[in-house]
Amino acid sequence: FLSIMQDPDADTEWNDILRAKGILPPKPKEAEITEDQLLALAEEAIQRLHGKNEKSVEDMSLEELDELEDEESERIAQEYRAKRIAEMKELSQRSKFGDLVDITAKEYKQEVNEAGPGIWVIVFLYKSGIPVCSRLQQHLRILASKFRTVKFVQSISTNCIPNYPDRNLPSIFVYFEGDLKKQFVGPSIFGGDTMTVDDVEWALAGLGAVETELEENPRIRRPAAAASNSVHRGKAMDSEDDDD
Repeated sequence: FLSIMQDPDADTEWNDILRAKGILPPKPKEAEITEDQLLALAEEAIQRLHGKNEKSVEDMSLEELDELEDEESERIAQEYRAKRIAEMKELSQRSKFGDLVDITAKEYKQEVNEAGPGIWVIVFLYKSGIPVCSRLQQHLRILASKFRTVKFVQSISTNCIPNYPDRNLPSIFVYFEGDLKKQFVGPSIFGGDTMTVDDVEWALAGLGAVETELEENPRIRRPAAAASNSVHRGKAMDSEDDDD
């Protein structure tokens, strides 16, 4: 039997039979690995992974710690730069408007209701020769240039909506993702003849349409003007509530 054996230590069924018959000695037991040995092997593997010469933080000198801090600061700075570049690129892609654009009734659905996901649309209805319309139009041009991710469009009222009453002018319709969110209707909206661009910005910011840096309602800083127009503002608020 021994002449045909190639490896008496091999773990084969034939060798097991020979060991059972006492022809081969019992197979030696494998040495057990202690917990300390396992820890040592793990530390060795970590050392190989990070480099044989790398020290633990506890063993580093002040100079080495400074170098490590500089490397970590540089890594954080690079991550921040990459994040800012991605944010600026995304903002640039969304900043595709910037003007108060004329639309027709036929274009209303495509330009307003189908503007796309994440898009706010400000619709301005007006007529020439109405002073408050001209005033609001100037403010909207400024805001369109300032908030380039928001779509500002305008149309002569009766061209867009047949028989639209002049008493409702100027009118602002605010849409988000094709849904009407708010209406501002009538000559007293945003303060009427005394409205400023900040007044309009503040109102739009209250809806979430624009991100303003204004910290308070600008009309609070003008108590005299606010008092003189309190009646008009009340009428405007009533008309807005009626149309919501």
